Amino acid sequence: MEHLLKTTLLGLFFGTFGTTLGGILGITFKRNSNKFLSFILSVASGLMTAIVCFELIPEALEISNIATVLCGIIIGIVLMIFCDMIVEKKFNNVTLNDKRGNLLKTGIIVSIGLAIHNFPEGLAIGSGFEASITLGYSLAIAIALHDIPEGISMAVPMKNGGMSPLKVIFYVILSGVTTGIGAFFGAIVGGISQAVIALCLSFAAGAMLYIVSGELLPESNTLYKGKLPALGNIAGFVLGILSMMV
Repeated sequence: MEHLLKTTLLGLFFGTFGTTLGGILGITFKRNSNKFLSFILSVASGLMTAIVCFELIPEALEISNIATVLCGIIIGIVLMIFCDMIVEKKFNNVTLNDKRGNLLKTGIIVSIGLAIHNFPEGLAIGSGFEASITLGYSLAIAIALHDIPEGISMAVPMKNGGMSPLKVIFYVILSGVTTGIGAFFGAIVGGISQAVIALCLSFAAGAMLYIVSGELLPESNTLYKGKLPALGNIAGFVLGILSMMV
């Protein structure tokens, strides 16, 4: 029981540290130009694409079969579409063509997606500690580092969409809490069911694919019509690869 509690607390700490640091950086940015916001959103889209392509899906395929992975991806996409529809309804009293309304909606959708994505990351930490202490800490530190730009990508659109800084930090921290929950379950199922972990990883991949294609890239290209969104996307993709090499 003590080991389970320790693993959960470590997952919670590393899961919230990176996103919170990113959130603080996000709300302290003073530049509010469309060009800058477009760049931040496109960097986040590239980062998430790299995580999906080189971390989540390969890891899921390694421990399970293609059917399980495809099933998880589809479930993740469907759930994010459902979440998107709920947020759209909540924003009925806001003109979504308005820049602030669009940014706030994007921030909320990203926070939901990252909370979902953080759960299998927690599973990885929990199951990693079950395999070895070294692996557990290595995964936890790597996850904390790549959570920093994710926290920024969540905080910037929320802040520029009109949400108060304290509320932004609250939602950023809340999205990281699921890492601790995932670490708890990872410690339990790590040695029991690899298929469950694979399903969770591919589920997160599907959710993030929808966020990138349905929210981040469209909003980034709407805010700025130049080459910068494409360059930001490439920069984020490279950053995502580098964060997995730590």
